[in-house]
Amino acid sequence: MHPRKPRLPFANACFFPAAALYAALLLPWSVLSLLGLVPLLPGLATPAGHAHEMLFGFALAVIAGYLLGPQPLRLTLALLGCWSLARVSFLLWPGSWLTLASAVLFAAGLAWKVLPRFLGAAKKWRNQTVAPVVGGLSLLSASAGIAFSRGFAWPLLSEGLLLIAVLLFFMGGRIIAPAIAGHAQSQGRAQAARVQPRLEGTVLVLLLLAALLKPLPWPPLERLTGALLVAASVLTAIRLLRWRPWRCGTRADLLVLLLGYAWLAIGLLLLGLGTLLPALPQTATLHALSVGALGSLTFGVMARTWLTQRWRDANARPWIHPPVLLISLAALARVVPALLGLAQPGWLLFAAACWSLAFAALLVLLWQNRGARHRPDDR
Repeated sequence: MHPRKPRLPFANACFFPAAALYAALLLPWSVLSLLGLVPLLPGLATPAGHAHEMLFGFALAVIAGYLLGPQPLRLTLALLGCWSLARVSFLLWPGSWLTLASAVLFAAGLAWKVLPRFLGAAKKWRNQTVAPVVGGLSLLSASAGIAFSRGFAWPLLSEGLLLIAVLLFFMGGRIIAPAIAGHAQSQGRAQAARVQPRLEGTVLVLLLLAALLKPLPWPPLERLTGALLVAASVLTAIRLLRWRPWRCGTRADLLVLLLGYAWLAIGLLLLGLGTLLPALPQTATLHALSVGALGSLTFGVMARTWLTQRWRDANARPWIHPPVLLISLAALARVVPALLGLAQPGWLLFAAACWSLAFAALLVLLWQNRGARHRPDDR
């Protein structure tokens, strides 16, 4: 008999801790620096820099960790090195050739390993949408350095946020639907609504159309984009309700993901209304999606993936689930005061503290369970 080849390590073993650490430290640092409370890093001197690191720093690290799957350790470390160099160079020398080169190398490596798994290999067109979305995010992250140096960063950031919303909708649904079905089966009942392919396909078309139209500065197209986002929000909420989340009260891991999906529906609604009604403050229309949905879903996915791979039980460490409520508090602190026209500094500090504490808790989980492995003979 030939000896069995050793299993390749999952890329998330490197990227999830890096993403959690970056979320816990650097993103709150950007808020504090904007308030003048800590030294200002050049890359975080503007709100656009803060948004850049939220999307192309934190979010892209989580996406890489989740979608890369098992990879040779050398490749994973090489990609992590490119990501880390891109972060450091952007923070210190935004727009420099080093920032551009490291971002391009990371984006190219991510696209090279992820795109073939979905483009052509997947039979259904809905599954293949992951490839162009990841490709688009890779291209945006690679070109963002040039955009910053020439003063047109916000269009790229808006486009990046919409593409991430597509991934949150699709990947979040593909994780939640089978998990809820399994939970229903364990309780002796059937779960009729699972993936809901027609609804999923409709929302994907709406969001992809909105992403294509968003960069075009023509008022009729802007109104159409807003309407598409509102429609996507309504259908996302319908999909969520058809999963019957009220029957998941005993599964904290599912409640975390469902909370993030609810924030996704709210975020798409506010983003659509903000496009239709420019008078709405941009702080409110963006942060429900970028903090509430992105923060909650990435938190839930990282914790669930880590515990499932190590213990085959997403609730093996139940203390990790309540901190996700801190992310919701952070989102509310960025959305509600903006809608009510309240002064921002105190709420900014509160939001930064809640966000940082939540991801610090996740970092503790990742560290404490870094070497745990479930074995077949474990009872």
